[in-house]
Amino acid sequence: MRLQISTQLAIFAALELAAREGQQLSVADIGEKYGVSSHHLAKVMHVMGRAGLVRSVRGAGGGYQFAGNARRTTLLDVVQLFEDANSAEREGGAADATPEGQALRQVLSEIDDIARATLGSITIATMRKLVERNASGNGRQPKTGQQRPRGELAS
Repeated sequence: MRLQISTQLAIFAALELAAREGQQLSVADIGEKYGVSSHHLAKVMHVMGRAGLVRSVRGAGGGYQFAGNARRTTLLDVVQLFEDANSAEREGGAADATPEGQALRQVLSEIDDIARATLGSITIATMRKLVERNASGNGRQPKTGQQRPRGELAS
Protein backbone atom coordinates (compact mmCIF):
# COMPACT_ATOMS: atom_id res chain seq x y z
CA MET A 1 0.00 0.00 0.00
CA ARG A 2 1.34 3.40 -0.93
CA LEU A 3 0.49 6.46 1.10
CA GLN A 4 0.58 10.02 -0.12
CA ILE A 5 3.40 12.21 1.21
CA SER A 6 0.84 14.23 3.22
CA THR A 7 -0.40 11.06 4.91
CA GLN A 8 3.11 9.94 5.77
CA LEU A 9 3.94 13.38 7.16
CA ALA A 10 0.79 13.33 9.27
CA ILE A 11 1.75 9.95 10.74
CA PHE A 12 5.32 11.10 11.38
CA ALA A 13 4.08 14.31 13.03
CA ALA A 14 1.61 12.41 15.21
CA LEU A 15 4.39 10.04 16.32
CA GLU A 16 6.79 12.90 17.07
CA LEU A 17 4.22 14.88 19.03
CA ALA A 18 2.86 11.86 20.92
CA ALA A 19 6.40 11.06 22.05
CA ARG A 20 6.61 14.48 23.68
CA GLU A 21 3.42 14.60 25.69
CA GLY A 22 2.79 18.06 27.13
CA GLN A 23 5.50 19.63 24.98
CA GLN A 24 5.20 21.31 21.64
CA LEU A 25 7.25 21.08 18.48
CA SER A 26 7.44 23.62 15.71
CA VAL A 27 6.59 22.78 12.12
CA ALA A 28 10.19 23.69 11.27
CA ASP A 29 11.56 21.15 13.78
CA ILE A 30 9.41 18.32 12.43
CA GLY A 31 10.01 19.33 8.81
CA GLU A 32 13.77 19.43 9.32
CA LYS A 33 13.85 15.88 10.71
CA TYR A 34 11.96 14.49 7.72
CA GLY A 35 13.46 16.77 5.08
CA VAL A 36 10.20 18.42 4.01
CA SER A 37 9.18 22.02 3.57
CA SER A 38 7.58 23.79 6.50
CA HIS A 39 4.93 25.09 4.11
CA HIS A 40 3.76 21.59 3.11
CA LEU A 41 3.88 20.34 6.69
CA ALA A 42 1.92 23.37 7.91
CA LYS A 43 -0.92 22.41 5.56
CA VAL A 44 -0.87 18.86 6.95
CA MET A 45 -0.88 20.17 10.54
CA HIS A 46 -3.84 22.42 9.73
CA VAL A 47 -5.87 19.40 8.57
CA MET A 48 -4.85 17.46 11.68
CA GLY A 49 -5.80 20.43 13.85
CA ARG A 50 -9.28 20.63 12.32
CA ALA A 51 -9.66 16.91 13.06
CA GLY A 52 -8.67 17.45 16.71
CA LEU A 53 -5.51 15.34 16.56
CA VAL A 54 -3.17 18.25 17.25
CA ARG A 55 -3.52 21.70 18.76
CA SER A 56 -1.44 24.74 18.05
CA VAL A 57 0.28 26.65 20.83
CA ARG A 58 0.85 30.30 19.98
CA GLY A 59 3.57 32.62 21.18
CA ALA A 60 7.28 32.36 21.77
CA GLY A 61 8.30 28.72 21.84
CA GLY A 62 4.94 27.78 20.35
CA GLY A 63 4.25 24.94 18.00
CA TYR A 64 1.99 21.92 18.00
CA GLN A 65 1.02 19.37 20.63
CA PHE A 66 -0.62 15.99 20.17
CA ALA A 67 -4.24 16.41 21.26
CA GLY A 68 -5.49 12.87 20.73
CA ASN A 69 -5.28 9.82 22.93
CA ALA A 70 -2.28 7.85 21.65
CA ARG A 71 -3.78 4.59 22.96
CA ARG A 72 -7.03 5.15 21.08
CA THR A 73 -6.00 7.08 17.98
CA THR A 74 -5.24 4.63 15.18
CA LEU A 75 -3.27 4.92 11.99
CA LEU A 76 -6.61 4.69 10.18
CA ASP A 77 -7.78 7.84 11.97
CA VAL A 78 -4.82 9.69 10.48
CA VAL A 79 -4.85 8.01 7.07
CA GLN A 80 -8.53 8.77 6.47
CA LEU A 81 -7.81 12.49 6.71
CA PHE A 82 -5.70 12.34 3.55
CA GLU A 83 -6.50 9.16 1.59
CA ASP A 84 -9.54 8.03 -0.40
CA ALA A 85 -11.07 5.31 1.77
CA ASN A 86 -12.97 3.77 -1.15
CA SER A 87 -10.25 3.32 -3.76
CA ALA A 88 -11.65 0.01 -5.06
CA GLU A 89 -15.08 1.53 -5.57
CA ARG A 90 -13.93 4.10 -8.16
CA GLU A 91 -15.34 3.96 -11.63
CA GLY A 92 -13.12 1.80 -13.78
CA GLY A 93 -14.86 2.17 -17.10
CA ALA A 94 -16.17 -0.45 -19.49
CA ALA A 95 -13.81 -3.16 -18.19
CA ASP A 96 -15.73 -3.22 -14.89
CA ALA A 97 -18.78 -4.56 -16.73
CA THR A 98 -16.91 -7.75 -17.65
CA PRO A 99 -16.70 -10.76 -15.32
CA GLU A 100 -12.92 -10.24 -15.16
CA GLY A 101 -13.33 -6.60 -14.21
CA GLN A 102 -15.88 -7.47 -11.54
CA ALA A 103 -13.59 -10.18 -10.13
CA LEU A 104 -10.67 -7.76 -10.00
CA ARG A 105 -12.83 -5.11 -8.33
CA GLN A 106 -13.88 -7.71 -5.71
CA VAL A 107 -10.27 -8.67 -4.96
CA LEU A 108 -9.20 -5.02 -4.71
CA SER A 109 -12.11 -4.30 -2.39
CA GLU A 110 -11.05 -7.17 -0.12
CA ILE A 111 -7.48 -5.84 -0.08
CA ASP A 112 -8.80 -2.39 0.89
CA ASP A 113 -10.88 -3.97 3.69
CA ILE A 114 -7.83 -5.79 5.06
CA ALA A 115 -5.71 -2.63 4.88
CA ARG A 116 -8.40 -0.61 6.70
CA ALA A 117 -8.73 -3.31 9.38
CA THR A 118 -4.96 -3.41 9.89
CA LEU A 119 -4.60 0.38 10.04
CA GLY A 120 -7.56 0.52 12.41
CA SER A 121 -5.93 -1.97 14.77
CA ILE A 122 -2.61 -0.15 15.17
CA THR A 123 -2.61 2.79 17.56
CA ILE A 124 -0.18 5.68 17.76
CA ALA A 125 1.02 4.21 21.07
CA THR A 126 1.74 0.87 19.38
CA MET A 127 3.64 2.66 16.62
CA ARG A 128 5.64 4.60 19.23
CA LYS A 129 6.72 1.28 20.78
CA LEU A 130 7.75 0.00 17.37
CA VAL A 131 9.70 3.21 16.69
CA GLU A 132 11.48 2.85 20.04
CA ARG A 133 12.33 -0.81 19.31
CA ASN A 134 13.68 0.10 15.88
CA ALA A 135 15.71 2.95 17.35
CA SER A 136 17.30 0.58 19.85
CA GLY A 137 18.08 -1.97 17.15
CA ASN A 138 15.57 -4.56 18.37
CA GLY A 139 13.01 -4.06 15.61
CA ARG A 140 13.59 -7.35 13.83
CA GLN A 141 12.47 -7.68 10.24
CA PRO A 142 11.21 -10.99 8.85
CA LYS A 143 13.74 -12.82 6.71
CA THR A 144 13.37 -12.48 2.95
CA GLY A 145 10.50 -14.63 1.73
CA GLN A 146 9.18 -15.07 5.26
CA GLN A 147 5.96 -13.36 6.26
CA ARG A 148 5.11 -12.18 9.72
CA PRO A 149 1.74 -13.51 10.96
CA ARG A 150 -1.09 -11.08 10.20
CA GLY A 151 -1.44 -8.28 12.70
CA GLU A 152 1.94 -8.98 14.30
CA LEU A 153 4.47 -6.19 14.42
CA ALA A 154 8.05 -6.92 15.31
CA SER A 155 8.50 -8.53 18.72
